[in-house]
Amino acid sequence: MIRRIRPIDSGMFKLDGGAMFGVVPKTMWQKLNPPDENNMCSWALRCLLIQTESRNILVETGMGNKQDAKFRAHFYPHGDGDLLTSLHNEGLHPDQITDVILTHLHFDHCGGAVSRSDNGTLYPTFPNAKYWSHSTHYTWALTPNEREKASFLKENFVPLKEAGQLYFFDQEDHKNMWPGEILIHLCNGHTEAMMALEFQYDGINYLYPADLIPSSYHIPLPYIMAYDIRPLEALNEKLRLLELAVNQESVIILEHDPSHMACTVQKNEFGKIQVKHYINLNT
Repeated sequence: MIRRIRPIDSGMFKLDGGAMFGVVPKTMWQKLNPPDENNMCSWALRCLLIQTESRNILVETGMGNKQDAKFRAHFYPHGDGDLLTSLHNEGLHPDQITDVILTHLHFDHCGGAVSRSDNGTLYPTFPNAKYWSHSTHYTWALTPNEREKASFLKENFVPLKEAGQLYFFDQEDHKNMWPGEILIHLCNGHTEAMMALEFQYDGINYLYPADLIPSSYHIPLPYIMAYDIRPLEALNEKLRLLELAVNQESVIILEHDPSHMACTVQKNEFGKIQVKHYINLNT
């Protein structure tokens, strides 16, 4: 049984506003997340800690800090958040993390999974953890298409495989690891075989949709990122998850929303799904 959840702040970064909002005109999206002079908007790198009686499960690891200055200059990492500091503030040492779920292997979701020593050696940040991915997605990440190539950095996930710490949900009986606790929704719109999560905590249904619904700004159906490899499929997957959220009165955890940790949704008088309430996960 899940006994505690906490958001884990691993900092902020910037991405191009046009890429994040796709076909939505700038005249509309700039009111939601105002860009800087370079058209870049700030986004959160919000991970999640799920604690059971016997496990400390970390969902996502943020961007990490092992990339060189040239790479980081493209994404302007900023803010006070830090993955290990945030875990320390929750009373946890890296050795105590038992599982790390990586919804997909884009750098801003798994960069902190691997660290670099002073002599350049790459090693799993959480030495006692099983890292969880999906075999189809891992194969996809190893041989990326030109559109996604810049998002898949092998130093973020190949060392996990080499260390014998990488496992795949589709090849393991994960339902017996966390009985009835964490359900996987496989999504192919943003990238091949991304995993969105669903779980129950304290009598409430929670969804962690990762980049299918990266922020509250992306609740309206047309707000689909230009990063998505199959935008129409992403739209349909998002609709299914939002319908679930309306019916289950779910709390949607927003991984990249710069202002809001989570929200609930409802249908308005026209049948469109919109934010109902914003939720602070720390209360």
